[in-house]
Amino acid sequence: MQNTGGADLDERYRKGFPVSWEQFHRDSRALAWRLAEKGPFKAVVAITRGGLVPAAIVARELEIRVIETVCIASYDYGRQGELKVLKPVGETFAENGGEGVLVVDDLVDTGRTARVVREMLPRAHLATVYAKPAGVPLVDTFVTEVSQDTWIYLPWDMALQFVPPFIQQGQP
Repeated sequence: MQNTGGADLDERYRKGFPVSWEQFHRDSRALAWRLAEKGPFKAVVAITRGGLVPAAIVARELEIRVIETVCIASYDYGRQGELKVLKPVGETFAENGGEGVLVVDDLVDTGRTARVVREMLPRAHLATVYAKPAGVPLVDTFVTEVSQDTWIYLPWDMALQFVPPFIQQGQP
């Protein structure tokens, strides 16, 4: 599969699933609706960067005011790379294994990121908007399952076509 920007996606992705801002907002609210009966949660931990938007929506819907991030890099557009923990979760959130903490991400693909977060917060509730079969066993709640060979085009990566981050275009 080739993206519209000219770079080839990892060959294991044969299908594309474009998600608009409106759809992502609806799906994130649906995630919050499913999570409402699983709480209460004392805090939300967003897995950056993909988990920032759904975490904000979920936190709003569940009226959770305490929000933290765990920063993990694993993707370069279209390809999974080396997993790097750029910023671990704060010690306060890791107390008691993360009990009462809700961890939110946009999707679980192979489960590599989810495994790292599970090691940090084994008692936290891990939720994603989208899930692929390899990652499903690692999350507690998700909204939509897509096939493993599908690349999800998330709205912040899209215009009418793929737009690389400004920094890669030599723009401020």
